[in-house]
Amino acid sequence: MSENKISRRKFLTYSAAVGATGLVGASLLSSCGKGNGGSKPLRKAGEYYLPELPDKAIEGKEIKVGLVGCGGRGSGAVNDLLEAADGIKVVALGDVFKDRLDDVKKMLAEKHNQVVPDDACFVGFDAYQKVIDMVDAVILTTPPVFRPYHFQYAVEKGVHAFLEKPVCADPKGYRTVMAASKQAVAKGLSVVTGTQRHHERPYVAAFQKIQEGLIGEITGGCVYWNQGMLWYRDRQPGWSDMEWNIRDWVNWKWLSGDHIVEQHVHNIDVFLWMLGKHPIKATAFGSRQRRKTGDQYDNFSVDFEFENGIHLHSMCRQIDGCSNYIGEYVQGTKGMWKSETDEITDLEGNVIWKFDYDKAKQDFQQHNSYVLEHVDWINHIRKGEAHDESEATAISTLAGIMGREAAYTGKTVTWDEIAASELDYMPAKLELGPLDLSKFKVPVPGE
Repeated sequence: MSENKISRRKFLTYSAAVGATGLVGASLLSSCGKGNGGSKPLRKAGEYYLPELPDKAIEGKEIKVGLVGCGGRGSGAVNDLLEAADGIKVVALGDVFKDRLDDVKKMLAEKHNQVVPDDACFVGFDAYQKVIDMVDAVILTTPPVFRPYHFQYAVEKGVHAFLEKPVCADPKGYRTVMAASKQAVAKGLSVVTGTQRHHERPYVAAFQKIQEGLIGEITGGCVYWNQGMLWYRDRQPGWSDMEWNIRDWVNWKWLSGDHIVEQHVHNIDVFLWMLGKHPIKATAFGSRQRRKTGDQYDNFSVDFEFENGIHLHSMCRQIDGCSNYIGEYVQGTKGMWKSETDEITDLEGNVIWKFDYDKAKQDFQQHNSYVLEHVDWINHIRKGEAHDESEATAISTLAGIMGREAAYTGKTVTWDEIAASELDYMPAKLELGPLDLSKFKVPVPGE
């Protein structure tokens, strides 16, 4: 088996990130200038969400948790949850493949002394239903195409959910998530997603400063996720078409949504979060140069246009031997925020705000935003508070889908067109058998 060693988690791990209690407020904000200087806020305090980010979730009743999707991301997520909170009992596991399930079951027993009984371990495409039926809260970390339907079932059953990003791979899935998110709020459920920058202190602090008006009105920005080739798996003897696709899922557009959706959604989401609006259209190009398996592109460049003529340049690439960069810039009428340095500069380039790492490291212990997103999730559950991140993440995901389809087709795609599109990647029949792989072709713009 060939497997590239570069992992998404390695690139996302942010060892310098720091923990805090309460709102990420003034205690972690370092001003290098004269403060906001009378800036007009983009949104008033109370009109946007700032998470409470204590080092660990509050104590409370035991929460029975299930995991659906026992691959690398699922294993990581359940570890993060158990670090984030006490009183968590993992009572059910589900996956299409028994070997992946067994790996997580063994890890839980050896690392956390949590034994999931055999009769609570479910294998197959319907395993998610059996897991959700047994739990108070569920972690959903299968390939993205399945996420909307697993989330929909969890909401129907009144189960709190953690959804790894992206939350869908196609417009039909987007509409499913949007409908389920409204039902989740109505039922008082807590739903947190894996866009962990919303729980990463430098990002949250910068978001607050931008909303307070420190950079003025937002006029545009650039977002990037350029890295080397991601992992892939060669087909092994005895694997059916479906098994190979799922085990190699990050390289097949029907399962992952392509890497502009599966991975670059993080960066697109940051800009949409800061701006508070979705794009109205996208023009793009992309291509496949060196990918080993699957039917995806390995590079995209997208021009997203927003209301009032705001433009966002989005770039992502997964090709070895090229320049790498992951980060975001947001430009305003009075200054610019740059995620790489966690600072805001005025129009002359003077630093007027910078995140205070030294104070944060002195005051707080938890340094991992992957853990902090689970702290936030459990706190809402134990406080009995309705909280939903799925709608915002669905909007960011659809923006990625819009950019993808603009690149695939060579056409400018509007928000209204993509939101209403009947595009549906889910196969009519889910079973570990043959697929018509001749239909899985690399898109050619203009066709």
